[in-house]
Amino acid sequence: MRTILAKVAKPASVAALAIAALAVAPIAGAAPAAPESGASITAADINPAAGTFTTLSDGDLAIQGAGDGTPAGAVQWFKNHMGSTAYQGLCEKAVENAYGTTGVWASANAHWNGASPKHTTGTPPKGSFVYWNISQWGHVGIADGSGGIYASSIGGKIGHASSVHYFNNYRGWTPAAVPHR
Repeated sequence: MRTILAKVAKPASVAALAIAALAVAPIAGAAPAAPESGASITAADINPAAGTFTTLSDGDLAIQGAGDGTPAGAVQWFKNHMGSTAYQGLCEKAVENAYGTTGVWASANAHWNGASPKHTTGTPPKGSFVYWNISQWGHVGIADGSGGIYASSIGGKIGHASSVHYFNNYRGWTPAAVPHR
């Protein structure tokens, strides 16, 4: 009897885990969840003449993992998510996830308003938060340390732009740190 249960239980457990994974994981090729109302970045918010941008195709996505709480880890998190559309309209969630946390700030605007010190000039250091006053909720990304940024909504995906001026209405930056209040 024990042998029969072992032979049945193991495949049943694997099947249950697979079903649970499908319930929480996005289905390949499925449309991304609709962003919050007013959170869309439009063509009017983008200044592609300010620099180049890159994304990866869905087939080139790396294994995704949470950030380790360091500036280098936050940049690596964005590199690992290049090409993903899962964070469209959820830029604040993306930068928080890049630092291994979530749910700290309600929006990029709230993050800008609550974080300090604020800088409006100079090259943002690697892992710094970079902000734009666009859309109802604002926009935020992570600095690459060389004058460029990683963010959602670059070519409709998580990508890299060579200039903080890829998006219009640049606000500035705040130092790299695990998001907190």
